[in-house]
Amino acid sequence: MSKKNQRKQATPPRQAAAANRPANNSILSGVPELLLNTRLQSLLIFAFAFVLYANTLSHDFVLDDAIVITDNMYTKEGVKGIGGILSKDTFFGFFKVEGKETLVSGGRYRPMTLVIFAMLYQVVGASPFVFHLLTVLLFAATCVLFYRTLLLLFGGAENDRAALLAWLAAVLFAAHPIHTEVVANIKGCDEIVTLLGCLATLYFVVRAFDTGKSSLNLVAGLIFFFTCLSKENAAAFVVIIPLALWFFRNPGENGKPSIFSLSMPVFGAFIAFFLLRGAILHWRFGGAPLELMNNPFLKIEGTQWVPFAPAEKFATIFYTLWKYIQLLFVPHPLTHDYYPRQIGLITFSNPMALLSLALYGYLLWYAIRGTQTRNPLAFGIWLYLLPLGIVSNFIFPIGTNMGERFVFMPSAGFCLVIALLLSKLFQNNRSLTFVLFGAAIALFSLKTFTRNPVWASNETLFLSDAETSAQSAKLQNACGGVLFDKATNEKDPQKQKELCQRALVHLDRAVNIYPNYKDAYISRGGANYVLKNFDAAIADYRMAVKFATDDPRLKTYLALALRDGGKYQGEQKNDIVKAQTYLSESWQYNTKDPETARLLGVANGFQGKHPDAIMWFTKATELAPENASYWWDLGLAYSGSGNDAKGQEYRQKALQLDPKLLENRGKK
Repeated sequence: MSKKNQRKQATPPRQAAAANRPANNSILSGVPELLLNTRLQSLLIFAFAFVLYANTLSHDFVLDDAIVITDNMYTKEGVKGIGGILSKDTFFGFFKVEGKETLVSGGRYRPMTLVIFAMLYQVVGASPFVFHLLTVLLFAATCVLFYRTLLLLFGGAENDRAALLAWLAAVLFAAHPIHTEVVANIKGCDEIVTLLGCLATLYFVVRAFDTGKSSLNLVAGLIFFFTCLSKENAAAFVVIIPLALWFFRNPGENGKPSIFSLSMPVFGAFIAFFLLRGAILHWRFGGAPLELMNNPFLKIEGTQWVPFAPAEKFATIFYTLWKYIQLLFVPHPLTHDYYPRQIGLITFSNPMALLSLALYGYLLWYAIRGTQTRNPLAFGIWLYLLPLGIVSNFIFPIGTNMGERFVFMPSAGFCLVIALLLSKLFQNNRSLTFVLFGAAIALFSLKTFTRNPVWASNETLFLSDAETSAQSAKLQNACGGVLFDKATNEKDPQKQKELCQRALVHLDRAVNIYPNYKDAYISRGGANYVLKNFDAAIADYRMAVKFATDDPRLKTYLALALRDGGKYQGEQKNDIVKAQTYLSESWQYNTKDPETARLLGVANGFQGKHPDAIMWFTKATELAPENASYWWDLGLAYSGSGNDAKGQEYRQKALQLDPKLLENRGKK
């Protein structure tokens, strides 16, 4: 007798498993024997997920990796920094200043992955390879646990339907390109660890029900507490876990524990996290700042930024919810940035907003109705809707319209729904099922594998996504910034000029999208400064100072642009009046710069204002007494005023400080 026939005759285990779950878990015939080997499939799913993302292992730290690793003072302290990580907002270690970490509404308390990063940093330092390896391994493990959890929910390894469903859903989840942002960006570990922990919690709760071992329930509660410390999205599973018990088991019957008693450790873990988060963040929740880069639901009325009208906000949210569904079915084009105004102000006159409203209304109705009949499709919809609701901007503002990383957890529900639909098709047409699924996996895998290299560095990521997110002020600013940074390190003047000109294209676009964008003005001012467009640089820095009056570095930048702009006007344009105007303003911002004082001395001396020239040259020598040129100029000013004896004295002092002064000045 074959192994398959032996397994088909093993009905008692099937009957025993069926006693604890609703009758909608039927046995399918014709499932390939290979898929019934669940241990082998677990290994193959792990290997498949790992290979898909193996080409990210050589990547650098990118994007938000700076916030949690390379520029986070606590992470870089290693084990020593764990205390700071646990006692502060997650962003505090990056901003390093009280108050700035609250720029994102409600604050963030996600210490779990930062603790992991700190411990890894302690061992390997800033090695991107090891951090990427950790991320890929965690993702592969999540795919396997998703498979094993679905297998458990739908009846276990002895159930053909469960084996097929779990395999279809897990392979689709592993291949889906929308996950590239989470896996290719190390910071995405918070999403991965959260889903991994939620699935582990669900697995142990169901196992506790099946085995009657209450200790497994306590393990589930402990896991869920640490999961909540990874990211707040875990809150969705406070509802999903009881729903799973309702859909796939018969709690409260035949002496079995109730849903409430089984879920108590999970509830308790969440309450403990909620209290801890509140204490650490001083009970900050919600509240949207009036700053476009941290609140996309703002518009200009007159000269003021005001919130969207409720109908405008809801229409915009439903439009983004439609975009999520679109990307789940057709993940192209992908981008890491959906900041304003990549998605602009949407009203319900937009057909996609109305379609989304109708579609999500139907999904909600179907989920509620299906819950009564324990329809597994309804559970899949809940597994999609509940995590998505947390990041939808309905419950609290998340700081942006949308992000592909936000659909990482909800996509598990999407994959389950597709697997359920394919399993129904499988009953009627096995070949068509595998042809459709195989084609989808091939295309998704190709997209994932080719999307990954975009995440190799900030430069490749920003410039690759710039056209897709052409209306994102943040991304256009990032492109300009990365090109300007590259220009500042370029030794070839011609290449430096070309890089600055390319940067200006993106920075102009950023400012056009968001006229109050301080960061864009700073980078644009820098690019104009390098290109010697001093008037433009001065105008940009003035705007930056206007929007950030409390930032002292901006006044330093403005002072430098005014100083060199004044020098350029005097030496190249012979416009002494404009030169003196710029130099005088520069001095107001920086009264400790000897070069500005010297240039003011030159400007006054050129106009024959010798007393003023002497005053400014004297200030220059006081600020830089070791600079021979300043003493020489002071001597010339005294001689010009008729006091040649004093002039000779200072020129002699200059030569004592630098015997080759005249030779060097002659070369200039």
